[in-house]
Amino acid sequence: MELNVRGVVASCRHTLCTFVWMALLFHNVADAKASAEEVQKHLDMGKKLLSAGNLNDALTHYHAAVEGDPSNYMTFFKRATVYLAIGRSKAALPDLDKTLELRPDFHAARLQRAGLLVKKAQIDAAASDYEYVLSKESGNNDARQALDGLPALRNAVRDAHYLQEQRDCNGVVAVLEPVMDKLPWDAYLREIRADCYMQMGMYHQAISDLRVTTKLVSDNTAGYFRISQVFYNMGDLEETLREVRECLKLDPDHKECYPLYKKVKKLHKQFTKAEELISQGQYQESLDKLDATMKTEPGMEIYELRALGRKCHSYYKMHNIKEALRICTQVLQREPDNVNALCDRAEVYILDEKFQEAVNDFQAASKIDGHPQQADEGFQRAQKLLKQSQKRDYYKILGLKRTCTKSEVIKAYRRKAMKWHPDHYKGKDKKMAEKMFIDLAAAKEVLTNKEKRARFDQGEDPLDPEQQQGGFHGNPFGGGFPFGGDGGGNQHFKFHFG
Repeated sequence: MELNVRGVVASCRHTLCTFVWMALLFHNVADAKASAEEVQKHLDMGKKLLSAGNLNDALTHYHAAVEGDPSNYMTFFKRATVYLAIGRSKAALPDLDKTLELRPDFHAARLQRAGLLVKKAQIDAAASDYEYVLSKESGNNDARQALDGLPALRNAVRDAHYLQEQRDCNGVVAVLEPVMDKLPWDAYLREIRADCYMQMGMYHQAISDLRVTTKLVSDNTAGYFRISQVFYNMGDLEETLREVRECLKLDPDHKECYPLYKKVKKLHKQFTKAEELISQGQYQESLDKLDATMKTEPGMEIYELRALGRKCHSYYKMHNIKEALRICTQVLQREPDNVNALCDRAEVYILDEKFQEAVNDFQAASKIDGHPQQADEGFQRAQKLLKQSQKRDYYKILGLKRTCTKSEVIKAYRRKAMKWHPDHYKGKDKKMAEKMFIDLAAAKEVLTNKEKRARFDQGEDPLDPEQQQGGFHGNPFGGGFPFGGDGGGNQHFKFHFG
């Protein structure tokens, strides 16, 4: 009786285990079916979004499809297609590798991968893929055409490496120029071409290549450092700071980027402050800041010339003719086409009444490509001043510099008027004294009147009847002789020197 009970229990246990096993099997089958349906939904939604151009949303659904069924080669391939469409080719390559691992005879994926390998300059690997396709489809024209073009690319890569070892930069650039659009993702080729561009002084082209390497190589601090160096050598402090900060984001203690950042930040602050002081008319203070920049960076001509150029400008604005001419000339001896220094020196020459020299400098500046309007306007003004100086120069009449103040004008006028006043003149040539006295009065009228003086400083005589209508006709007071009489030698003058 006991044996029968045990048998029944054992039988029940066996039946229960079978039931449980069958239930689990059914559950797994149901889950698998549900999973397959979910994967298909994601694939369908991804395809729909892809057709609508919503690439990022499509990519999200393909991620879910890959996760739901990692054994489906098509999910990997479709995700790779989206990666390529949004420009993430680096991410597409592993998906194409997985696609071909799951289905080696999927020729569309193999051709896609071969194309990516060519862009990375992995010529031999690409050739293997093209040859595989042709071994299965000998009439595949895409594979045949691509394979036939590989020897030329292989030779170009080989020649570029050889020429780089020979330090033949012109050769490197010439060899890579026609093929780089087919090998755009080879970081090393871009680096050696960037080196050559820098040696050839083609800085913008070097920066373009180096920027690409920062995307091709992960955490490329060296790339950002090199870009910042190029910008620094070009004199672009703001771009230098921008690029060196990218380096420090990846490595805050980078042994090359951090010291460069500290120096450039200080130099940029000094130049910025100097410009601020110049704009506020604080020229002496700006000179101190500009001197400080040359201590911060004493070894680079581009920054030294920038500082000297702004010192030239500040000295001109301070009417310090001697120092302005010395500094401006120093700049132009080292950089003859410095248009700002030419214009500033021309203005100094005008202050020094050397009008022909001013004409020459403005003319030289106006011939430089991209010159400011100031050069053309200054050239015309200097020509007028030169012509004016050959006629009547009110500054010379009073014996004053063009930097003189109104009080200096009045003082000089009083002193000279006492000498040339016709009633006081002791010489024999009374008519000459009368003319001098009239000229002195005219000079005082123009140089003590802000508007008239400004016109005169622009090369226009506000009392010249040839240049005006209703202007000065023979004397600054209008009408006939200004002090009565007919201009003869027997009239008597009364003049108040107020």
